[in-house]
Amino acid sequence: GGLAEEIERLRAEPGEGDIAIGGATLAAEAAALGLIDEYRARVYPVLVGGGIPFFPQHERRVDLELVETRTFNSRVHYLCYRVAR
Repeated sequence: GGLAEEIERLRAEPGEGDIAIGGATLAAEAAALGLIDEYRARVYPVLVGGGIPFFPQHERRVDLELVETRTFNSRVHYLCYRVAR
């Protein structure tokens, strides 16, 4: 099956837990299908260029609600956003 079917299968399993999606291509597909409930980002104090964007251009707007934020001694910022539905 496809990604949507796999996510539904994992959600239907008993127990609690999160489904983590990593990688720009897989994350973009999950976002386009509306399968992401929460975004957990880490912002590092360095600028780099290149790579595959996690948020492709020309996609639909997704409104987010800030759930949690933390700053670590390393100056890394953790941001947790829930998708507003």
